[in-house]
Amino acid sequence: MKVVIIGVGYVGLVTGTCFAEIGIDVECVDIDKQKIQKLKKGISPIYEPGLDEMLKRNIKKKRLFFSTNLEKALQRSNAVFICVGTPSDDKGKADLKFVYEAAKSIGKCISDYMLVVTKSTVPVGTSLKVKELINEAQNQRGVAISFDIASNPEFLKEGAAISDFLKPDRIVIGVESDKAASLMKKLYKPFTLNGHPIFFMDPVSAEMTKYVANAMLATKISFINDIANLCELVGANINEVRKGIGSDQRIGKKFIYPGIGYGGSCFPKDVKVLIQTASDFNYDLSILKAVEHVNLAQKEILFHKINKHFKGDLSGKHVAIWGLSFKPQTDDMREAPSLVIIRKLLESGATVSAYDPVAIDEAKRILGDSIKYCDDEYEVLIGADCLAILTEWSEFKYPNFKQIKKQLNSPTIFDGRNIFNAEELQGYGFNYHCIGNNLKTSYSS
Repeated sequence: MKVVIIGVGYVGLVTGTCFAEIGIDVECVDIDKQKIQKLKKGISPIYEPGLDEMLKRNIKKKRLFFSTNLEKALQRSNAVFICVGTPSDDKGKADLKFVYEAAKSIGKCISDYMLVVTKSTVPVGTSLKVKELINEAQNQRGVAISFDIASNPEFLKEGAAISDFLKPDRIVIGVESDKAASLMKKLYKPFTLNGHPIFFMDPVSAEMTKYVANAMLATKISFINDIANLCELVGANINEVRKGIGSDQRIGKKFIYPGIGYGGSCFPKDVKVLIQTASDFNYDLSILKAVEHVNLAQKEILFHKINKHFKGDLSGKHVAIWGLSFKPQTDDMREAPSLVIIRKLLESGATVSAYDPVAIDEAKRILGDSIKYCDDEYEVLIGADCLAILTEWSEFKYPNFKQIKKQLNSPTIFDGRNIFNAEELQGYGFNYHCIGNNLKTSYSS
């Protein structure tokens, strides 16, 4: 069995590599010649744990190929997956030009039956538009080659994408014909043999499932952050509250950890698109609007704590930052809370030094030379008036507190991810500020 992947970004590269890993012949196609040349050499354009090794292994076994020629790639293929980017515009609508271009190209190239699968996260109804565009392209050629469409949304978490693909919570597939369903069953047979559930539905419902899943998770995050802020005001400890509600199986323990808001390429974009989709049908998703509002405000919460600690005057203050990516195990800084906090600090006259295990290059691309970049989590502390923790990388969770205190100008930590134990920091004499707990932990050394 052979499949073609259009787009070698995050979703396309993970999808293609993982399909190759289970024994399927895969050819990934992209218009970026430089990126394709690097991939042929086994050089990945993205950081994802485990991907580099799997990429090289499947290239060596001749199961994974890369090309810029879609027409040639589609020959003798059973299915083609559209995995191109769908960024949102200023109004929150998904930009589908790359999806539409892919659909038109498929219509111009296919010479035999093809299953066309939309893997990119797309607004409800996009698969039907893809079908229309393929038909239009065929009409221009004067041919009517049979094809089917399917929607197969991805549910990949950055930092755990390989595991998510190979051991999925569920596989969602939207189809319109028995033939398409049969082909998708064959493609995903290795997963169903291992007991991973597969759900067949219509394409529109499959597209909606993806957005609703991300919107629900974003809602849990904004809800717990809102409650965390209330806990500070009333004197409750959000960490204890979280344990109390997380033990309820109806609620669960996941996505109820307070922090400085969600970021990345999925949640912010998908919430916006779902709100806009509802608006197109004259429906007001008031809960999701509140989710978005809370998240935007939460990204500033740590800055306000820092500003308050220094009595509203940050001019001349130097802030050390641990963590720049929006979450651990990725270099992705799209919509990252760190960007909001750093820009607010700079606007207030502070200077910033930062360390992140993998996101330094991405930070330099976005922030330029506006901040200082360090190669070590302790180097970043030298001359700083406080430490702000913005990403919960594992290497930050058990640091040398004595060294931190020695290198900071004052023993002050702002923990945006609640990774430290307050009592332990009390013993070291830190001024400790976290999310959702109005701690009285200011001690002299």
